[in-house]
Amino acid sequence: MSDHDAGPARPVRRLRRAERREQILDAATRAFARAGYVATGLDDIAAEAELTRAMLYRHFDSKADLYWAVLDRACARLAEATGADHFDESSIPALLRAAEADPDGFRLLFRHAAREPDFRELIDTIQAASREIAHRNLARAIPAGPWLDWAANLIPAFTLEAVITWLDAGRPDPDQAAARISQAVHGIMAAAQSGR
Repeated sequence: MSDHDAGPARPVRRLRRAERREQILDAATRAFARAGYVATGLDDIAAEAELTRAMLYRHFDSKADLYWAVLDRACARLAEATGADHFDESSIPALLRAAEADPDGFRLLFRHAAREPDFRELIDTIQAASREIAHRNLARAIPAGPWLDWAANLIPAFTLEAVITWLDAGRPDPDQAAARISQAVHGIMAAAQSGR
């Protein structure tokens, strides 16, 4: 077969640096979400991204640097999708949409990173902020004291676990899932209000 028979050669498209970085972050998010930080090597990420390990090092100094970048991106996406300062009837559907849009990033933040000692501080900061927001918003309906503190601690933790369970179940009917999670949150609030 001659070169003429093979048809015109297609030019190889080179990705811009920002596009390549996003490709690597996407692949790293998938790889880390499967096995966590410790069990995932740079070779796993390179294979997932269909790149060489050397290409990863052109964008990230280390596996830890790459993991931080993945976590930072997941946090930014979550904050953008859910807002950061209030809790109302739109909050749980927004959280489900955020988890659905980036399920690996969501799992990475709230399942894997929470168990990784080197990255636990980030998750502790997110959880503390969630408790503070819950406390501030619940204080309108629940008097100050141990029941308010209990609800402000439980509702964010419960909600995140419910969303992860929903992801693990295959993301069935997000509207019904939001209603079920909201119903349980209202049950926690009612229990705290009656505990006065």
